[in-house]
Amino acid sequence: MAGGEGAALRCETTTERGVMSEDQMLAIVPPHALIKHWISVLRNEQTPCPIFKNAMAELGRLLIYEASRDWLPTITAEIQTPVAIASVEFIDPSEPVVIVPILRAGLALAEHASSILPATKIYHLGISRNEETLQPTVYLNKLPDKFPDGSRIFLVDPMLATGGTAVAALDLIKKRGVENKQIKVISAVASPPALQRLREKFPGLHVFAGTVDPKISEKGFIIPGLGDAGDRSFGT
Repeated sequence: MAGGEGAALRCETTTERGVMSEDQMLAIVPPHALIKHWISVLRNEQTPCPIFKNAMAELGRLLIYEASRDWLPTITAEIQTPVAIASVEFIDPSEPVVIVPILRAGLALAEHASSILPATKIYHLGISRNEETLQPTVYLNKLPDKFPDGSRIFLVDPMLATGGTAVAALDLIKKRGVENKQIKVISAVASPPALQRLREKFPGLHVFAGTVDPKISEKGFIIPGLGDAGDRSFGT
């Protein structure tokens, strides 16, 4: 991770996962060529909205796949194949897997989530950021009053710049009976200040990002970043 602000944080690859204790936040950038490819497409200012939105969805698919590795509940069974009996393993549909995309841009990054994760529930959360104060405001909250015990939650926030939006969302989720270790954050681009803020407030949290950029501007934009992910996804 570049930048002095993030020096206290370690950014691991998937091959290094598990080297930190459970009370430390782990930021993971999976070392996958396709992830690098889609980040490059997203960065290009010449990328038109439909291709940008598709690239965001493909990136989300890869990040959610990596984040769900060794994390999903499974059940074993025996089934009859056309040839013989086979011992098999399925995702346990009785244990809830939840997607919480932060509107608007989170919709694009989470677009393929239900095609990857069986029996997924999606709860929408709308949070806007004041461009002057950089403070988040919740304008839509479709979270349940309480998440079922054992829920595994993917919070999808494409841009972790100051971290304010993610903190507001995580506070709302945790008020509904969820521990840090039950949550994974999916982000296209993260910054050291945001990761530092999450590490201090939510020990044990895991963040999966397509890349970590070195800094943010005075207006709270990630540099070099990819611009406004919501505007570029939906053309508005």
